[in-house]
Amino acid sequence: MRITEIYTSIQGETQYAGLPCTLVRTTGCDLRCGYCDSAFAFHGGKEMTLDQIEAEVARLGVPLVLLTGGEPMLQRELPELAGRLLRAGCRVMIETSGAHPLDTLPEAVVRVIDMKSPGSGESHRNRFDLLRGVRPGDAVKFVLVDEADYRWAVEVIREHELAGRAEVLLSPVHGRLDPKRVVEWMLRDRVPARLNLQLHKYIWEPEARGV
Repeated sequence: MRITEIYTSIQGETQYAGLPCTLVRTTGCDLRCGYCDSAFAFHGGKEMTLDQIEAEVARLGVPLVLLTGGEPMLQRELPELAGRLLRAGCRVMIETSGAHPLDTLPEAVVRVIDMKSPGSGESHRNRFDLLRGVRPGDAVKFVLVDEADYRWAVEVIREHELAGRAEVLLSPVHGRLDPKRVVEWMLRDRVPARLNLQLHKYIWEPEARGV
């Protein structure tokens, strides 16, 4: 597999925000969202075997593992890696766009599906059929550039009856959309969702890597 970095930090967002976490960041992505904060993972990286990845995760010693990217589902061996980490006693999450099937993943993997808002420039890539398979332990994330993105997200949440079926995360783009505005909209509209801030961008510099 091609890997950009493996490191420990806190989980910066989602329903696991604030927990110590090992991040395995794969290389390569087939989307180009306008607000992407991990474009450094589009290219480069290094080839690692599954044995090497599993050994590095074990060495780091933090058993909550996030598989991220880039787009991890582009890696053919990703499902096998997830299975190996689960068998090693890890709790495994994946953060993936809403553009790729997830049926090859082991059942125990927590899915965080990042549905692409119109403001991303990639909303035409969304596979809404993925939302039929979400479970209470999974999450559906909407990254928001502006109020138009928010209104689009609310429509998707309601149309697909996501409340109660999965964690619903509303994520204002850091530095572009004031979280206070999103909170005002959520309270005004009684949206059954969680405000999702990127904690690592408040603890460290927003552009810092490996944290």
